[in-house]
Amino acid sequence: MKKMLFLMFTAIALLSSCDTDNDINFHYEALEIKSVEMPESFNRGDIYTIKVTYLRPDNCTYFEGFDVVREEVTTRNIVAVAAVFDNEEECVALNTEQVATFKFEVLYQDPYLFRYRTGKDENGEPTYLEITVPVNDPSTD
Repeated sequence: MKKMLFLMFTAIALLSSCDTDNDINFHYEALEIKSVEMPESFNRGDIYTIKVTYLRPDNCTYFEGFDVVREEVTTRNIVAVAAVFDNEEECVALNTEQVATFKFEVLYQDPYLFRYRTGKDENGEPTYLEITVPVNDPSTD
């Protein structure tokens, strides 16, 4: 009997917690990256904090993080990602610059090319801020 009550209670708790229609609708968008602070060079094996300034367009848009995609061995495409809530009755324009950081570990000796997504051009194609960072030769240290 106790086992049956426990199973019923568990089933009721699970079913009542599965309400997925909570009227919160959102989608993800790329934010406009305005500027980036990076070192002039890297040392292989070190970890660096990269500081990125992005534009928050309104109070319905919330920074979620960075999407860092390895395109080639030492090429990285970086997008600042936001969740944009669709059910907000009134989104107020902010157009404020915000700062976020991410960690980057240097694994290779070749120079790194970072491509930060800054927005879209007049044809709707992505635009990038490209920064190449050389890696110091350990034999000259």
